[in-house]
Amino acid sequence: MSKKKYIVLVDGSKLEVGLTGNSSNKVVMLPNAKKSVHGPAADNLKKWGIDPELGKKLVEGLSDTFQVLHFDYEGHLFEHPQPELLTPHNIIRDFLRIADEMQVETFSYYGYSWLALIGLQLAIRTNRLESLIAGGFPPYEGPYKEMMTVTTKTYEQALNQQNTSDYRSDESISSDSFDWENVQVNMNPSQTKQYFTMYKHLSDFDDTRIQDTLCLPKLTFAGEHDTIVYGENFGNATVDIVGILNKNEKVLRQFGWDVVILKGESMDHTKAMQPESVLPLIKSWLINRILC
Repeated sequence: MSKKKYIVLVDGSKLEVGLTGNSSNKVVMLPNAKKSVHGPAADNLKKWGIDPELGKKLVEGLSDTFQVLHFDYEGHLFEHPQPELLTPHNIIRDFLRIADEMQVETFSYYGYSWLALIGLQLAIRTNRLESLIAGGFPPYEGPYKEMMTVTTKTYEQALNQQNTSDYRSDESISSDSFDWENVQVNMNPSQTKQYFTMYKHLSDFDDTRIQDTLCLPKLTFAGEHDTIVYGENFGNATVDIVGILNKNEKVLRQFGWDVVILKGESMDHTKAMQPESVLPLIKSWLINRILC
């Protein structure tokens, strides 16, 4: 069983949302269910190690056991940037509005990378979550300062590139797919400023002080090679996702988190989010933690 609906977000734009699976099953929200890509664009994604059918495979892989509330929030933001409005508060308003419009009262949440940190924000702002899965972003001592540096530099580069003759808007690749060591930012400044805005609003957030409030099943994971070293153009920042998780594994477990480090050759930030890596993990965890 599947239904689709266009839902009006905080900024007035309309986002396509799907709800797939047996209506009697528990719901899992997937905000990173990217739309399938075909042709040359799909070939380009494969070069970056990205499955062009990532969203479809996640939805299909979960919908035999769960009802899946799915949408491509990041893709929508590239088409409809929110340079001033992309704050944690507004994102949570969007997600809860989506749940309301799709008549979903309670749900589990899986987010990856920046959508994982949004899951943490969701968990502390509503009692509607049944469980939380945060992949590719540590929920304790998260790299907010480092990402503030990266997003600031990204926005500055986008502004500079806009003023050159070879400027072009590139919406074909998500923020998770760049080779940040060498990439030159060719995105529209509005696209990059929205993430600068988000991290700016998180500059005073302390994730070590809210752990006692997270009284629900929760999983965090990362690839064993998920350490992103950014180049000079991005402030020489290092975002050591797996290093932070390894450092804080004991305290995370004390706070009730399940912690998994995905092993494998080249299991970096991009590879750890692909369906073949993440689907077996999150599906078995959800079955064991919210169905048993």
